[in-house]
Amino acid sequence: MALPPGFQAFSHALYQSTCLRPQPGHRVDLVNNGLVFDQICDAIRQAKESVHIVVFIWRKCEPSDRIVEALLERAKEGVSCRVVVDPWGSEVDNFGPTVEQRLRQGGVEVHYFRPLSERWLGRIFGRTHHKLVIVDGKVGFTGGFGIWKSWQGDGLCPTEWRDTNVRVEGPAVHDMQLAFARMWQECGGALLPESCFPVLPPRGCAHAGFIESAGVSGISDAERMLRMVFAAARERLWISNAYFTPPKAILEQLLEKRKQGVDVRVLAAGPVHDWRIVRASQRATYEKLLKGGIRIWEYQPSMLHSKTVLVDDWLGVVGSTNLDALSLHRMREGSLVVADRHLASGLEAGWHQDMNCAKEITLGKGGRGRTNPWRRFARRVTQLLALDR
Repeated sequence: MALPPGFQAFSHALYQSTCLRPQPGHRVDLVNNGLVFDQICDAIRQAKESVHIVVFIWRKCEPSDRIVEALLERAKEGVSCRVVVDPWGSEVDNFGPTVEQRLRQGGVEVHYFRPLSERWLGRIFGRTHHKLVIVDGKVGFTGGFGIWKSWQGDGLCPTEWRDTNVRVEGPAVHDMQLAFARMWQECGGALLPESCFPVLPPRGCAHAGFIESAGVSGISDAERMLRMVFAAARERLWISNAYFTPPKAILEQLLEKRKQGVDVRVLAAGPVHDWRIVRASQRATYEKLLKGGIRIWEYQPSMLHSKTVLVDDWLGVVGSTNLDALSLHRMREGSLVVADRHLASGLEAGWHQDMNCAKEITLGKGGRGRTNPWRRFARRVTQLLALDR
């Protein structure tokens, strides 16, 4: 897929593909690793009207205690606090008797997205993988975070995951709020009042848009968005992704961008991984990519959980969307697409910092990067589990 160069061409292509055109007037700040809990708690404590949270993983832990205290504080003052959690990721037995009970008793509304008692296939795989916090309809957070101890710290030891998130102000917060509202309705919640969608004045110079995606039988909006972002690359395309097992069409696109002279790099999760079969599936993609000139690194000290893309020096993506069949074809996801040199510079700095803790994969004599039968089998299994095309 070929795009003319520049922001306007990209914006028009993204609009045609996803019905969303990046809008001006945003301030977008990177929030890495455990700092996200500090900033979320600070934002909640400033809430005047509403606090909305939807998250895949929320379990009893110290970060959870901090967020619960902040929510109860605001609910006591009359702020409407609404929470949606995914029962699969949050482990109902962990969240329910502890976190949920405290929230409900303190006046916070809580719903589960697609309870696990509804066990037909579409419901099992059609989870919400969103990570969203929206305060007063004006400030939003998204990225890879969960409310669990794995996201504490700085991503430099096995128990503290490496992740990337953003704090955003500007028109895209409306789309984040809308994503929450639609899930809230599906869970049985009432329509949100109009005050949850306030007029948002310009807050900065960045163009941005929030792309929500849900499982479909064809190409999802998440995949359409990524294809457009990749197509925009002219000089570099640097991808950091926790579960790097993309479908064939995206693999071919990456190889084609490399043929065009684009510096294509992938930073993937390394030996600290929460799903052994997914890492094996991920490694099944390496041989073809390496032979095509794409450079690959694996993060070493902890689980890499980021989902980011950096294109040239002006375009970035941060969100919950993994490059695997579940994210692209089955789960509800959301990513912020940002055209802004300042954010791109921040993503580049984070990439270089991560390189200090990463090992490059090669096709050396030892066979690193080559595909063995276990990896091929793992890749096929992960595709079939998500009903991949």
